[in-house]
Amino acid sequence: MIAYFVLGIALLAGLYLLAKWFSQAEPGDVLKALAWTLGILGVMAGLALLWAGRYQLAWIALPALFALASRWRDIRNAIKSARGPGQGQTSTVETRFVRMTLEHDTGVMSGVVLEGSYEGAQLEDLELEDLIALWREARAEDAQSAAVLEAYLDKLHGDAWREAPGDQGAGAQAGAAAGGGPMGEEEALEILGLSKGASKDEIRRAYRDLMQKLHPDHGGSNWFAAKLNEAKRVLTGE
Repeated sequence: MIAYFVLGIALLAGLYLLAKWFSQAEPGDVLKALAWTLGILGVMAGLALLWAGRYQLAWIALPALFALASRWRDIRNAIKSARGPGQGQTSTVETRFVRMTLEHDTGVMSGVVLEGSYEGAQLEDLELEDLIALWREARAEDAQSAAVLEAYLDKLHGDAWREAPGDQGAGAQAGAAAGGGPMGEEEALEILGLSKGASKDEIRRAYRDLMQKLHPDHGGSNWFAAKLNEAKRVLTGE
């Protein structure tokens, strides 16, 4: 009786530790542990059937086990696709005047000024008048930087900032910026917030999630949408 009690306590403690680990573990670690668990259980079940003399059932179960093992990669990718982007994942766009970062989880854009009168300043610390002045400065020097700043201003202030005196031509540079020099693999990965070696499924998932946040219909901008399209094309050929 005491042995059953001790066994029950040990089982409860094990379940508690397992639940605690599961709540804190990275999704990749959970998938790996699940794969090992299913594999071990499958082998144990097969051995148990053989030991019990159920040879016919064992031969039926083995092909199913091998089929599951061969399909594990597809199952893992499907789970990752359903899970969505990883926590804390970001995308980065760097131009001559600014480096812009987008947080995938929140859709918040932040940036730092790399050149010009506001060099070193955080974009989120600048007043609207300062941002417009920075945009005017960038427009005269670098179309890519001007397009990024336009997208940032549009996201924060809508079309209101365009009503400032002298800004009636805002938007003229965005098309030119989107057609700047050819995008390389490294830049495409930074825009989508991915690392080298990312699979096509991961690229498509990152593209889809970012497009939901940055598409013009969802409060984004044409420039960023064009960049996302180009990044996907560079990495997948689609």
